[in-house]
Amino acid sequence: MAEILIHRPRNRARVVFLSIWGVVVVAVLLWAREILLPFILALVVAYVLLPAVVWVEKRRMPRWSAVIVVYVVTIGGLYLSLAAMAPRLGAEMRGLFRELPAMAATIRDEHVPALRHWLSGLTGVAAPPPVEAPPPVGPMRIVPQPDGSFEVNLGPGVEFHQLSEGRWRLEPVPPAQVAPFEPGKFMSDAVSKSITYVQRNTMEVIRLGRSIITAVSRGIFIFFMTLMLGAYLMITEARIFAFFRSLVFPDARRSFDLLVARIDRGLSGVVRGQLFICLVNGVLSAIGFWFFGLKYWPILAILACVMSLVPIFGSILSSVPIVAIALTQSLGVALEVLLWIVGIHQLEANFLNPKIIGDQAHVHPVLVIFSLLVGEHFFGLPGALLAVPVLSIAQSLFLHFRYITFGDDAPADSFLPPPPSYSVPPPPPLSEV
Repeated sequence: MAEILIHRPRNRARVVFLSIWGVVVVAVLLWAREILLPFILALVVAYVLLPAVVWVEKRRMPRWSAVIVVYVVTIGGLYLSLAAMAPRLGAEMRGLFRELPAMAATIRDEHVPALRHWLSGLTGVAAPPPVEAPPPVGPMRIVPQPDGSFEVNLGPGVEFHQLSEGRWRLEPVPPAQVAPFEPGKFMSDAVSKSITYVQRNTMEVIRLGRSIITAVSRGIFIFFMTLMLGAYLMITEARIFAFFRSLVFPDARRSFDLLVARIDRGLSGVVRGQLFICLVNGVLSAIGFWFFGLKYWPILAILACVMSLVPIFGSILSSVPIVAIALTQSLGVALEVLLWIVGIHQLEANFLNPKIIGDQAHVHPVLVIFSLLVGEHFFGLPGALLAVPVLSIAQSLFLHFRYITFGDDAPADSFLPPPPSYSVPPPPPLSEV
């Protein structure tokens, strides 16, 4: 059989081909942006769990079996942890909701005046006394105004009734008669009112139920779709990278390997490193809050852990309600909790962030703040969560192309691992006529 020779396109033809398909891919992503959430979550899940999958795979287990084992251990551990903490957290949440009005009143009536007095002592300016409403004199009070009109203030127990144009009558309000509480009548009234509301607002009830069912169904669908997509990404990881590597010019594939390693190094700091910092923050917060006797310390420790997902701003925002709740107990507890939080933040800023995020990603704090503000402004909370990973990828791309263009960067081979080995090798080069 005669050998079939295929002409390999020139570099310009390759660039045109990849440019056209790059535009098509970007257009499709923009058009389908409303359904990209499962894919984004699957990328995050796959990237976070991939080291565990590789570790299990090295124990002579197929990749798909390693993915199942990691899923079972991760989801099972989360479920058992939530099941163990749910009764305590439920009781804490109910108690917190009951005491919130009393806590707000304590802060308003005790701590705010004390803070005002302390500030007036520092500035030397006496704080103005709180303005109190004058007590009513009699059932009605008429106050003349500078413009010749009169301000009429009614006391309790009286009301005006208009008789005709320009004629009003002042009458006392009869005291309300409080009927004795009858459980049977109360239940029957509640049932009848509920039936009447459903009859009058049938469409509203149907729409509300449909929206609830839709939200729950969508959440379940996104959850299982995320797990399935994440599993596919982890199982076919080598083939995915081999495909993208085959799109690069043969003489630039070593540079592509270095770019992938650089991006992985940066993301490892801002994604896996930030998750580790959140865990450390939550554990240390729980230990300190429990030791100082802070009320509702399990909920507040979880709040501190979750809010740490957003660098810098998350820790600051979580400290405000924690210290406010501590103030309702005593000033000493509030100071102890505040000093403990400051100590945790100092540990993060001087040890964890430089060692975990700084050495890996090399992202400047000013750029972190800028990316957080931009992400939150345009995309809300999801934008704030994804801002730093996107910044890390952009910085890795910039540094890599600056290195290959100007050569003024540190040698990439000095801190990057060797190129990965792909289970599916790239296709051989096409023959040239």
